[in-house]
Amino acid sequence: MTFRKLQWLFPIAVTLHNTEEAIWMPRWSASHAAQLPVHPPGAAEIIAVLVVFTAAAFAVTYLSARRGPESVWAYLTFGYIVAVLANVFVPHVPAAIVFHGYAPGVVTAVLINLPVMSILLICMLRERWVSGWRAVVFGVGVPLVLGGAIVVWLAGQIYIG
Repeated sequence: MTFRKLQWLFPIAVTLHNTEEAIWMPRWSASHAAQLPVHPPGAAEIIAVLVVFTAAAFAVTYLSARRGPESVWAYLTFGYIVAVLANVFVPHVPAAIVFHGYAPGVVTAVLINLPVMSILLICMLRERWVSGWRAVVFGVGVPLVLGGAIVVWLAGQIYIG
């Protein structure tokens, strides 16, 4: 199958993953608050951030589908897919190992995001939806920006909490 047909798997996978986190993260973070490096945000804040990230996945996919290969939206989608794939390994799998059990999001991260994002990245590259230095810049830059935004938000919890 082509990336054009498969690309909607991206926001669907993000929705499933973020739903898992929305269900389990508030209670899990509250019960592990003493073990976490920052004061955990409340349920409403967690859900609000997850809704924004989910909406962003649908928005970039929609715009990528409309504008097509080599558009800025294709590159943003590519970068976001890289970020979701990296998110399997930072923090989901290590968190499950460190806490010796379930960490919110680890099930969908491993069972859905890992295979789906891998397939989507391969399709995007093989079909030249993205290429060259721009693929590298967006593939590194988007995850860094998203990760940085999360770190800044969580760092704010130190002073707010």
